[in-house]
Amino acid sequence: MSAALALWRLAAKAAAPLLPLHLGRRVRRGKEVAGRLGERRGEGAARPPGRLLWLHAASVGETLSVIPLLEALAARAPDLTILVTTGTVTAAGMLAQRLPDALGGRLLHRFVPLDVPAWVGRFLEGWRPDLGVMVESELWPNMIAAAAAQGVPLALVNARFSARSARRWRLAPGLGRRLIGAFRLVTAQSAADAARLRALGAGEVLTLGNLKDAAPPLPADAAALAALRQAIGGRPVFLAASTHPGEEAILAAAHPLLAAAHPGLLTVIVPRHPERGAVIAADLAPLPTARRAAGALPGPGTAVYVADTLGELGLFYRLARVCLVGGSLVPHGGQNPREPARLGCPILLGPHCWNFEEPVARLLAAGGALRVSPDPAALAAAAGDVLSDANRGRRMAEAAAAALAAEAGLPDRLAGLLIGLLPGAGPGEGAAMPALAGPAAAPGQPTGSGSGR
Repeated sequence: MSAALALWRLAAKAAAPLLPLHLGRRVRRGKEVAGRLGERRGEGAARPPGRLLWLHAASVGETLSVIPLLEALAARAPDLTILVTTGTVTAAGMLAQRLPDALGGRLLHRFVPLDVPAWVGRFLEGWRPDLGVMVESELWPNMIAAAAAQGVPLALVNARFSARSARRWRLAPGLGRRLIGAFRLVTAQSAADAARLRALGAGEVLTLGNLKDAAPPLPADAAALAALRQAIGGRPVFLAASTHPGEEAILAAAHPLLAAAHPGLLTVIVPRHPERGAVIAADLAPLPTARRAAGALPGPGTAVYVADTLGELGLFYRLARVCLVGGSLVPHGGQNPREPARLGCPILLGPHCWNFEEPVARLLAAGGALRVSPDPAALAAAAGDVLSDANRGRRMAEAAAAALAAEAGLPDRLAGLLIGLLPGAGPGEGAAMPALAGPAAAPGQPTGSGSGR
């Protein structure tokens, strides 16, 4: 065991007695479900018979990106049960909301245990997965070490490994090599991600593309969309999607500048964390504001509409004539620019987009997005240029769609690789696997019974 891993294990064990207090605070903030806190301690296993694939998607973006993969896995292996763990309540809610009906009986959900040795050990012993799949950048030392010790083969898929993350892992190179070396299959979103993973110590890394490129457009409830269209009428709509603290103040200052040139303008703010809606609305004063979570629709006198609900962003991308992708005006790293691209909404991006470096570069190079500075006047000018020229907005939308054309076959290809790692993969289930470094032993065929939700 490396010194860094030993230190992490010691710190996690020392912190364990205090974690119930931490979880209790999260319950009060709506970030945990009180009746399911046992899952954070690895409790609540209900393993069904047959093969079980465990997939962990930490947050909303990762969860949405894997839904086509879940469908492909279920189609290739009709006997397979899939356990999905998430780290956030919002991701769990989104999974329940977006999950196709056909998968309802094939998929179980639990909240992932915190990375305490005893808790992750309990989780793995209870579920006994035949394969563990981590999505994007989930490298929890105790969980990975325990899975390797129990002979659970692991895969890291759709890996995103930024330059910033690479610099942090250089502080503990031995731990990084040990963790990344535990994965039998690693697939990266881009060539740059793959190169950084190899530098960390990964063996062969496959660059298959990004699952988020293959995700379907965000949905929209038809009745809700019709009601909003009627309420808004012919007003121009400027959308700020998935905003973070600090961005709303910039938008509040930009609104009157933009409205002066575009009478009737409605600015829609969709906060990344809906629970901030009341505070955002209060801070926007004296601008006339309405909140969706309070049941309001934008009236004729509404200047800013705060859409502080979950899972409705698809509505507003369909309504807006131009959008700012949030998290990019402040140093957060930006949110997903693919979502507006799929729905034909012209895109503005701030300077801080390192979370989506590769698709942002493609969008900017193709003319499918405009870069703006975090200055209200500059933001208003850029949005105004698009609002003033419908042809320009249309060209931007077409360029964005072309730059981020979905790789429709990616979920099925990846499903084939993953099923090839399962015991007892039959003809036609899995794809041919390249020779990859990593632990070769897989657990035996499990037994037991249980039921899922």
